[in-house]
This record gives sequence, structure tokens and C-alpha cells, in this order.
Amino acid sequence: MTFDERLRIGEAVTLGTHTFTAEEIKAFAKKFDPQPFHSDEDAARGTVFGSLCASGWHTCANWMKYNLLQQEEERRNGLWTADWPVFGPSPGFENLKWLRPVYAGETITFTRKAVSHRSLASRPGWRLLTLEGEAYNEDGTKVLSFENVVLVQE
Repeated sequence: MTFDERLRIGEAVTLGTHTFTAEEIKAFAKKFDPQPFHSDEDAARGTVFGSLCASGWHTCANWMKYNLLQQEEERRNGLWTADWPVFGPSPGFENLKWLRPVYAGETITFTRKAVSHRSLASRPGWRLLTLEGEAYNEDGTKVLSFENVVLVQE
């Protein structure tokens, strides 16, 4: 299996789905993003969103959760072998876009696509993998997109 095949370059991988409940939206907002359209259903009705919606950071955090759960499932199913790349930290992301609100009760599907990788002169044996992260609502409307990079050991 080639390195590109192991990284699944060009393949959109469904990471999982999550239904955002009003209770969890408010709990996340209380701790991390206490704006009224995330933390108070009555107040949210009077905002531009018209209803309680999840923080974009809450949506991103769930993307990461399902990304890691997918990797764990791949390991359990034997997809990852001894020669599988080791994933390291991420030096960051670009072009983060919260394209549509995620409302209480919506089920969101998270995806990942590895698009490219390059060697790192400063870290022999490591590559920089570029990913596209996305999320969609039940209608197939994209609600989140970003480009992410992560270090991968060969």
C-alpha cells in the first residue's frame, strides 16, 4: 500500500453524525461562548438567528471528536497496521468558515478529506498533511469548512 493510499488522499471520509441538543448547546455556551443566541432560547428568538444555535466552536470541537473516533475505529478494524503513519500535532488551520447556523435539534454529518502532503526539511521523517474538514446538515447544506494541517511521521 502506498503512502497516499494509507493517508486516503482524495477520499472523502465520513467521520460520523451528531445531533445538537438545546441542553448541550447551552452547556457548551455557558463554558466557552456565552452569547445569547447560544445560551438562552428566549433571547435567541430576538436575534438574527431567530432560534437557539450552536457556537461555531462547538461545531468545530465535534468535528475533532468525530475525527478522532473515526481514527480509533479504523485501528480497531485493522485498517491501521504497524507501518501506518503516526499522527502528530497540528500547527494550525486556515479558511475556517461557519457557513450556516447549526440549530438545536439538527443532525450534522462531519467529513474529512486528505488532499496533499509534503516533506518537512526541518523535521526529517515527518510530512505535513493537508486536510479539508467539512460538516453538513440533514439537507446536505454545508455548515462548516476549513483547511487543516497535521504532522505525520512516515
